[in-house]
Amino acid sequence: MKSILITGANIVNEGRITPGDVLIQDGRIAKIGTNLSHESADHYIDGSGKHLFPGVIDDQVHFREPGLTHKGEIYTEAKAGVAGGTTSYMEMPNTVPQAVTIELLEEKYARAKEVSLANYSFFLGGTNDNLEEILKLDLENVCGLKVFQGSSTGNMVVDNIESLEGIFKEYKGLLAIHSENDHIIKANLDAYKAEYGEDIPVKLHPKIRSEEACYDASSRAVAMAKKYGTRLHILHISTAKELELFDNTIPLEEKKITAEACIHHMWFSEEDYATKGNLIKWNPAIKTAHDREEIFKAMLDDRIDVIATDHAPHTLEEKAQSYLKGPSGGPLIQHSLVAMLDFYHQGKISLEKIADKMAHRVAQLFRIKDRGFIREGYMADLVLVDLNSPWTVSKENILSKCGWSPFEGHTFRSKVTHTIVSGHLVYDNGTFDESKKGERLTFFTNK
Repeated sequence: MKSILITGANIVNEGRITPGDVLIQDGRIAKIGTNLSHESADHYIDGSGKHLFPGVIDDQVHFREPGLTHKGEIYTEAKAGVAGGTTSYMEMPNTVPQAVTIELLEEKYARAKEVSLANYSFFLGGTNDNLEEILKLDLENVCGLKVFQGSSTGNMVVDNIESLEGIFKEYKGLLAIHSENDHIIKANLDAYKAEYGEDIPVKLHPKIRSEEACYDASSRAVAMAKKYGTRLHILHISTAKELELFDNTIPLEEKKITAEACIHHMWFSEEDYATKGNLIKWNPAIKTAHDREEIFKAMLDDRIDVIATDHAPHTLEEKAQSYLKGPSGGPLIQHSLVAMLDFYHQGKISLEKIADKMAHRVAQLFRIKDRGFIREGYMADLVLVDLNSPWTVSKENILSKCGWSPFEGHTFRSKVTHTIVSGHLVYDNGTFDESKKGERLTFFTNK
C-alpha cells in the first residue's frame, strides 16, 4: 500500500483545530506532527488552507442491495458517500430478501468486500420469530440489530410484544430501533382517507406519521430498555417531544440509551413539502420548524448523540407517484458533511462539533475499533475539505444511482477534495482510485 503525506492542514480532531502534517503508512496513521515534510512518501497532498477531518461514519444507510438494485447498489452508494467524505457506513436489513439470518447477512458482507469503496458493516434485522438467530450474532463483527417498531420500506415490523420483550431482554449488543406506532399511523391515515379519498396531499405526511406516533413508540422502547438494561439506539429522531427521553448528563461511554439526528430533520421543515413534495417524504416524517430547531439544539447539547443520513434512494419515477403510492426515503450520503459545513458557515455549529458528531461519537457509541479519530496508530480514514469552494448540486454531479437529490439547485459553500479510506486515497478532486476496497468494521465487545 502506498504511503501518503498530508502537509500543512488544519487538523480538526478531539475538540481542537491544530495546524499539522499527517503521515500514513500501511493503512494507518503513522505520525502526526508540525513538520513532517522531511518524511518520504509515495504520495504527497498539500493541505494548506484546508481542514482535515476524521472520515464520516454514517450509522444508518439503505443501499438497496440485494433485490432493489434498480435504485441503489452497494458500489454506487458507497462511491457517492466517499465523494462526500463518508469513509464508513452501517447498512440496514430491509433489502430483498431481508437480512434476517446470519447466512443472508454474510452474503451482504461478501458483496461489500468485492465492491464497496468505503468501510462497511451491516445490521441484522429483527423479526417476531428470529431470536434464536439474533443470539448467534458475533458482536465483534456486526454493528448491531435493527428492529422496525413501525413499518417503513419493506415489511419487517416486530409487532408481537412478547417477541419484542424477548429481544430487549436477551440480546446483548446494540439494538437500533425505528420507533413509530403503526396503530396510531393507521388511524390517522384512515381519517385523512375519509376526508380526501386517495388524493391525500403530501403536506399531511407529518400529521399521519405524527408526533404522537413517534413519542408513543420511542417512550415504550426507552421504558423497555431501562427495564432490561438494553443498549438501545433510537434512530432518526423527528420530534421535539421525544427529546425529553434522552439524557446529556451521562458520559457517552456510560450511556445505555442513545439517539440519532438525521440531516433532513435538521434541514427541512413541513413548509418545504409545498416545493419538494414526495422528494422529502421520509419515515419518520419531516415535521415542524419548531421540531427542526429543537432537534438541532439537542444534537448540540448531547441529548442526541450522533448525526446520520438515513440515506434511502428511490427512483424519480417512484417518487413522482401520488402520496399514497410514493415511497419514503431519499439520497443524502453524498451531501451530509457539506450540509453540516453550511451550518458551520451560518454560525450554528463548530467544526470541532461536526467531527465529534459525525465521527468521534459514532465510533464511541458503536465501539468501533481504531477508527473515528485522527490518532497515531489508528486506521487512516480521513477527509480533506476546502471550506471556501462553492459548488452547486446538479444531476451532472450526483453519484447516487437514483440520479437526484433533495439538494438539487443548492449551492454548498464547502467542498470535499480528498477522501482516504483505510490508508488508500480513493477520492482526489473528482477522480476515484478503485484499486482497493474498504474494510469490514470490527467492534469492541468487552464493555
